[in-house]
Amino acid sequence: MKKRFPSLFIFYLILFLFYPGNSIYLEIFSHKRNLFEKQNEKKIKLTLNPLPHLRDPNLLPEIKAQGVYVVDLNSFTPIYQKNPQMKFIPASTTKIITAMVAYEIYRPEMVIKVNQMFPFGQIMNLQQGERLTVENLLYGLLVHSANDAAYVLAHNFGYQKFVDLMNKKTKEIKMMKTNFTDPAGLEEKNQYTTPFDLALAAREFLKNKYLSKIVATKEIVISDVEFRYFHRLSNINQLLGEVAGIGGLKTGYTENARENLVSFFVKDNKKFIIVILKSEDRFDDTKKVINWLQENLSYLRLDPL
Repeated sequence: MKKRFPSLFIFYLILFLFYPGNSIYLEIFSHKRNLFEKQNEKKIKLTLNPLPHLRDPNLLPEIKAQGVYVVDLNSFTPIYQKNPQMKFIPASTTKIITAMVAYEIYRPEMVIKVNQMFPFGQIMNLQQGERLTVENLLYGLLVHSANDAAYVLAHNFGYQKFVDLMNKKTKEIKMMKTNFTDPAGLEEKNQYTTPFDLALAAREFLKNKYLSKIVATKEIVISDVEFRYFHRLSNINQLLGEVAGIGGLKTGYTENARENLVSFFVKDNKKFIIVILKSEDRFDDTKKVINWLQENLSYLRLDPL
């Protein structure tokens, strides 16, 4: 009897599904056929972004940086690359990730107290006991590349927890060959990234209109909440305001890293990310890339089938 049970079960199941009586499935397919015919009549509309195309593939920009990644932002199509997966010291390009993490864990109007001095490298000269909004610290971090702003943001949350969130963020946006050990980019042991990974970071950063506005700021004066201390912040990026179309993004330098620069460039509604790593002249290399883009790049418009 037990052996017959599976066979009987399958028999009645098939009978239930396909018996031409009042089966719900027969009702749907036989009497509601117009539902499926309407679906078939619908046309799928595809929107394809124009793709970048080099007029002369043999004409390349003459730059000396050891790591380069130039990409069309809309399609994320690489246009020029040099050692895109090689690991480099990020220096202050680290602060791209620092800013994104700070934006996620703090509110811009939140007030943070400076509990200790951080007089290392590029600073905005924060004073012990000074109280500033997170927004003003972000201006210090991204405009002036202030190391003390980076450390204040990290220590207020919990230094190691903050660094852990930085590395969690890199994994979220698929920066698979990047590791950070401090929020300012000063440490060099076991801290690395690649040109491709920084392009991913820049793409994610530019989705945030609030942060994008900050990196496009040439100069600003900010103060503490009691207006006792004032800090004049000048953007380290010399191309901002000098080269039309440059809208930030982030510089970086240490003696071992040499000169790094991640740039956001706009021309004729086309948007680009330009990553320059380990250069002897990051601004000149970036200008050469921009000139090359304007002379040698066109776009192919693909019509959907």
